[in-house]
Amino acid sequence: IDDGVSPPTVRTIFDNVTQLPRVIDIDRSQPEFTQTFTDYYKRRVTDYRITQGRNLMASHGPLLARIQAETGVPPQYLMAFWGLETNFGSYFGTLSIPSALTTLACDSRRSAFFKQELFATLHIVDAGDITPDELVGSWAGALGHMQFMPTTYRAHAVDGDGDGRKDLVGSIDDALMSGAKYLANAGWQPGFRWGREVKIPRGFDYALTGSDQWRSLTTWRQMGILDAFGQPIPAAETEAALLVPSGHKGPAFLVYSNFKVIMKWNRSESYALSVGRLADRIAGAGRLSVPLPETKLATQAMMDLQHDLNQLGFDAGKPDGVLGPSTRSAIRAFQQKNGQIADGYPSEAVFGLLASLTKP
Repeated sequence: IDDGVSPPTVRTIFDNVTQLPRVIDIDRSQPEFTQTFTDYYKRRVTDYRITQGRNLMASHGPLLARIQAETGVPPQYLMAFWGLETNFGSYFGTLSIPSALTTLACDSRRSAFFKQELFATLHIVDAGDITPDELVGSWAGALGHMQFMPTTYRAHAVDGDGDGRKDLVGSIDDALMSGAKYLANAGWQPGFRWGREVKIPRGFDYALTGSDQWRSLTTWRQMGILDAFGQPIPAAETEAALLVPSGHKGPAFLVYSNFKVIMKWNRSESYALSVGRLADRIAGAGRLSVPLPETKLATQAMMDLQHDLNQLGFDAGKPDGVLGPSTRSAIRAFQQKNGQIADGYPSEAVFGLLASLTKP
């Protein structure tokens, strides 16, 4: 079935594979892309995770100091990933990884991707790093403390405790060191943070926001951007993008190059912002200075919005119900053309104006 995998491993894995139809449904409705930022953030940056992250950062102090010395990744970020991925190792998932990956590999939407992950799983078992019985995890095949996909496991897992195995399921040392190695290999910049909450001045042109628009801190400072305490941000050539995930009524963030690294782990902006903020809270930072607005975005309503934007000539991509960069850009262009605050957020004003322009 795959060069380099022993026949006994293949038989052991595939003798127990069963179809799991529900993973197909989950693949089409991931919360990182269907929940509002408010809902997503509140469910993940919790008091429990902040407190537990601080406790574990203290109890694993020597290990985390060694990891930071080798990789440049500060401990609070590893705690944030660990907290979001498995609630600090308390929940790895309950599904058979071989069954989930086989089911997804047979689905037309992302067959080639999941076939690659399935073969990588065989290699991990064949190498002796984990046993077939330990192949229990998420619907997408992620496993272990840091929920590595199998191809990521093969490429970046390391033996952090020196026992000769790369065991991301049973060894916290291996899992945390591997997480840091992944971030370092992805381009983590030691000495720099992920980003920060900022305040935007009155009259600001929100069309300048978005993850596709990077400017120096000096430029943002000249535009009147302040830190969360109302003080001018530093003047520097460091590049940053300005994000307003809940629109102009919610919190704003300047994000730096390490934010891009976090998004290589998970391509959701809501996930990356939550990792950054949870890391900050674990390290002692306070709550957001601007409350999160209460908003709801139904998937079908978002698909209708994308369809309407496309109909009017604003390219939101294929309607999928996901508020991604393309949809935000299309909303921003629509708002700008129609005299609304161009924050790229699907507000009631956006829905109302779209309905008046597209419905008979």
